[in-house]
Amino acid sequence: MEKITCGTWTGQLGQALAPRELEALLWVAQGLTTKEIARRMGISPGTAANRIETVLYKLEVGRRIEAVTKAMGRQLISPLCIALAGLMAVHAALGDTDPVRRDRRVPERRFAETRITRKAEAIEFHL
Repeated sequence: MEKITCGTWTGQLGQALAPRELEALLWVAQGLTTKEIARRMGISPGTAANRIETVLYKLEVGRRIEAVTKAMGRQLISPLCIALAGLMAVHAALGDTDPVRRDRRVPERRFAETRITRKAEAIEFHL
């Protein structure tokens, strides 16, 4: 199956929605307004609103959030972060130890001490 990607969402072509309708739904899932969707798709805001209304009609829902959840339930759309989380889980399950990986260190307190010292030096110069 062919897929299209908009932002951090991907959608399956050829199932229930036309390609431009699916693209509009992906932008809705991204959280964009009708005007922002129109700008991204290169169409007028009225056309974008019509595409979204058609999606709502085809998915038999009344609100945008319902359309996104129903499309996710039918596996028409999915966020890309799920694929990334799955990849990370597989990597962790393999127990692969990466010698390049470093854990984040706790920041040192030296920076704060330096600021206090400099402030004290500035006070001494003014006296």
